[in-house]
Amino acid sequence: MSRRRVGDTRSPRAGTVLLGVIGLAFLVIFFGWPLLALVGRAVAVNDGAGIVELWRRADAGPLLAFTLAQAAASTVLTFVVAAPITWLVARVRFTGSRLLLVMVTLPFVLPSVVVGMAFRAVFTGPLAFLPASLGGALDDAGPSLVPVLCAHVFLNTAVVVRVVGAAWSGLDPRLAQAAQVSGAAPLRAFTTVTLPRLLPAIAAAAALVFLFCTTSYGVIMVLGNGQLRTVETAIYTEGVGYFRLPEAAALSVLQIIVVAVTLAAARVLSRRATGDRPSDEQPPAPRGPTRAAMALTVAWAALWLALPLAVLALWSVRPAGPGSWTLAGYRALGREVNGITPLESAVVSLTTAVAAAALAVALGLTTAVVVTRLRGPLREVGEIIAAIPLGVSAVTLGFGYTLVLAHWPARLANSWLVIAGVQALVVMPLVIRVAVPALERVPTGLTAAAASLGARPIRVFGTVDLPIVGRSLAAAAGFAFVMSLGEFGATSFLARVDTTTLPVMIGTALNRPGEASLATAMACSVVLVVVTAIAVAIVEAIRPNAGSLL
Repeated sequence: MSRRRVGDTRSPRAGTVLLGVIGLAFLVIFFGWPLLALVGRAVAVNDGAGIVELWRRADAGPLLAFTLAQAAASTVLTFVVAAPITWLVARVRFTGSRLLLVMVTLPFVLPSVVVGMAFRAVFTGPLAFLPASLGGALDDAGPSLVPVLCAHVFLNTAVVVRVVGAAWSGLDPRLAQAAQVSGAAPLRAFTTVTLPRLLPAIAAAAALVFLFCTTSYGVIMVLGNGQLRTVETAIYTEGVGYFRLPEAAALSVLQIIVVAVTLAAARVLSRRATGDRPSDEQPPAPRGPTRAAMALTVAWAALWLALPLAVLALWSVRPAGPGSWTLAGYRALGREVNGITPLESAVVSLTTAVAAAALAVALGLTTAVVVTRLRGPLREVGEIIAAIPLGVSAVTLGFGYTLVLAHWPARLANSWLVIAGVQALVVMPLVIRVAVPALERVPTGLTAAAASLGARPIRVFGTVDLPIVGRSLAAAAGFAFVMSLGEFGATSFLARVDTTTLPVMIGTALNRPGEASLATAMACSVVLVVVTAIAVAIVEAIRPNAGSLL
């Protein structure tokens, strides 16, 4: 039965175009509006200083150098940790592979502030014996980059496993097998046959990891002890801490430039990352030495991806160290922190996440329908517009909205609906990336047959397309919900007392001195980990395959 292909020449109907325009307009207006406000603020300053002068005032040079250096180091270390896990996911079929994918994916969708809390527990607990230069006794020592690098590895391992693993599982293994039959050792066959074909996917994954590390905010905030500063954290410090809006806006423009360049590189590289193995071929089952390698790889994955969360759970009931077992942090979930309780914050988080996911799916699906029907340059433009918010700095977006909302009525500007709308903007590209390939897999013959029987386009879509792509959309909705639930960067700018989400609550508790505040922050973090883990497990169970969402 025929399927939609790139060369399909069907023209989109006017109604379909209108729906897609609504989704694209949402992206363009609500993403472009705050960025234009930032640029305008950066260039329209009262003392006549240009943007270069504003960068000099904000020490943009050293900030940018440190930001790029830590991102590059984090990217290299992420590949070192992710390499064996990627091999296992791509080349071995075993019971429990879905559980491994849950363990790999969970860190990526956790709130960055929760990840920071987990590694604060690791370096003030089990690894407190390390020298201060390596992050030991983090609370009492000066700044160390090691905890930050480890947290970035934890967060971004999923990117490498998903992107490179999908490409690797799509390679025809017979070429490497032929090289081994010809006398090449397995390592040489890999480096001369397999690795060159994986290089585009590796480069694309590296660009994405680098992008996510340059825009890291919660991790630096929690683990940097206020002394490690990147462009991202400096935007918040300049704009909120010192209220130097022109400098903060200038740094935001610099961050936008870095994000745009990196995102463009990632897009170019990912376009070349394709596999060549037939889709119905399955990886081999483990046997012999492969079983031993599999066991070591699972242990390696657990060390990096599960142990930090286990330490966080343990330290949430003994925040003062060994011998101080207490449930004070969990009992404090019903007590007010700056005018709102953590439980009330949890309700706000769930409400905004559900609304954001619903909005992202509705607009993302209509946009994806149009993208699948566009051809040539128009499709390219649509895909670029849809992908831009995927790598945007959430702090930059949040700061831009603080400038925009200053001119709105207070009742509207302070509404939780604003937070839900911004969260939907951030996660909408993920929905589109899932929906487009799912829609293109719908057999053209089925839709043509329904249309020939007189069914209207909307009925054809509802009775043919939608049931086929339903599981993919459900998975996308689940991930949109999880990522909205944990969004911290933009929400930290937009939240007010009665709209404080749980990630913002954790940041607030960390800024309050005392063991009780630390216990509350850890208990809130564990609650978010549990909710996120359940959601990711459900999504992995309903997904039609284990392909990349990135």
